[in-house]
Amino acid sequence: MNEAPAQAPSFRERPAEDEVVYFVLPDRFSNGDASNDTGGIEGGRLDHGFDPAHKGFYHGGDLAGLTGKLDYLEGMGVTAIWFAPIFENKPVQGPEGDESAGYHGYWVTDFTSIDPHFGTNEEFKAFVDAAHARGMKVYMDIITNHTADVIQYEEGYDYRSLADFPYSRRGGSEGELINEGFAGDSDQSVENFAKLTSPDFAYTPYIPQGETGVKVPAWLNDPIYYHNRGSTTFSGESSRYGDFAGLDDLYTEHPRVVEGMIDIYASWITRFGIDGFRIDTAKHVNSEFWQAFVPAMQETAEAKGIPNFLIFGEVYSDSPNSGFLAQFTRRDGFPAVLDFAFQSAIRASLGKNAPPSVIVDMFDGDVNYEGGEAAARKMPTFLGNHDMGRFSTLVKADNPGISRDELLARVKLGHAMLMSLRGNPVIYYGDEQGFVGDGWDQAAREDMFPSLTESYNDNDLIGTDATTAQDNFDRSHPLYVLISELAAIRAKHPALRRGTQAVRSYNDEAPGLVSFSRFDPETGAEYLLAFNTSDTAIEVNSAIGYKTNALKTLSGNCPATVVAPGSVRLSLPAFGWCIAKARSN
Repeated sequence: MNEAPAQAPSFRERPAEDEVVYFVLPDRFSNGDASNDTGGIEGGRLDHGFDPAHKGFYHGGDLAGLTGKLDYLEGMGVTAIWFAPIFENKPVQGPEGDESAGYHGYWVTDFTSIDPHFGTNEEFKAFVDAAHARGMKVYMDIITNHTADVIQYEEGYDYRSLADFPYSRRGGSEGELINEGFAGDSDQSVENFAKLTSPDFAYTPYIPQGETGVKVPAWLNDPIYYHNRGSTTFSGESSRYGDFAGLDDLYTEHPRVVEGMIDIYASWITRFGIDGFRIDTAKHVNSEFWQAFVPAMQETAEAKGIPNFLIFGEVYSDSPNSGFLAQFTRRDGFPAVLDFAFQSAIRASLGKNAPPSVIVDMFDGDVNYEGGEAAARKMPTFLGNHDMGRFSTLVKADNPGISRDELLARVKLGHAMLMSLRGNPVIYYGDEQGFVGDGWDQAAREDMFPSLTESYNDNDLIGTDATTAQDNFDRSHPLYVLISELAAIRAKHPALRRGTQAVRSYNDEAPGLVSFSRFDPETGAEYLLAFNTSDTAIEVNSAIGYKTNALKTLSGNCPATVVAPGSVRLSLPAFGWCIAKARSN
């Protein structure tokens, strides 16, 4: 009797470090359904937010377009798709003359529904099912820190502190007694917060006519569930209590807010079977919130049959030192955080021409994370993003006058590092097509489909003669080809996904060699990863395991043999690399 063939393991069984993640803003990727461009809202651009010629408004990309391009993503080796928030947003906000739209998804009004500019809840379910059918995971970008800017203040918007405007008085420490018995938010019990009944301790909050009841679920419309202290200065206590760019800052210490946010996001897991959350503005929320929220999401996912549900927080940092990031894994309980330390170290080396020892020092900090080096392997690593700008843009800014060829070479090396060194690599949409933006934020959010935005269409892309005025889904682009090749190598060799990593040799004085070994988690087989961060070719020795006497090239320029036990002679072109499997006979 013939045995039944072994079943391929479910994509659900893959740990986070096995993924190649593609981060995309749906509005800027592909327009698969022009009928939803205005989100079903009547009026002009300041009503519905659609203006494809303006970089700060909706351009028309949607779920239908994203679903239609799954072949393109699969062909690049992408195994997980993370997209910017797609919850229903306030279409347009901002002061008169400086309005912009919620195309990016971070101005949520309805936390339970897909924004009609992108499609419907049913279309989202179809997208998730289509991705899962290909073995691709789906990560949602979520927000618990704030909602859209709806609540206004009668007296102004400058931040008002806890000391000068305590909860016990209306409008300042000399004001009328209110909230009698409320002991402040260090006591986060239901009993204590039942005594917080007046939200006008610092400012008098109000909801403008026409916007009452706009938020879903309904409890979000009550100002009592917000901090109401004015705009953050991004420092001190205002970083946690202040309104982020005017957005209504939720009172995340309040037990009703904790309960409500758990209910909201648990429902996205149970209704759609998604595979993870990237959490926006995580460092602006109190630790106690995360200590309740994260386990609740993990328990919901486990009950749904999603054992490797990934939760990673955005903790913005511009330092290669991981200590600041690690505190959010230790104190707050995040299983992972976006690896800003990795991004900073790679930029320092390939953009600012620092010695590659900065990369070594960054990896030495992996022990800081809760779970140490094993936990660090599932940290999402990246080179650039929708906020800080593209890696190509940053490197270009660091090197005025750089040629397109050299910029392409540096960007290629960055991706070789991203795809082979420890971590869970994230590709920012458009990077695989050589996009080079003018800057950060709106300037880093170009269209993949033919753009009508002049400030995008005059950009000089790398690796192509195309512009963003054209469709940019070229599978022969050298960066798309490189990423797909590296993704295939990564998929075939577990050492490059799950293996431990050891430093071998590096230059600590100037750009040049940095090399590492990674080891197969089952067999212990060694792999050599060597990179030349300088703009000139190098011939230099690297340390390697003493049992190695030959190497098999997987990518780049690698020697076939060692020069002596424990030493290998490398010949690497400017911004070149070697990824090889070591052999011992």
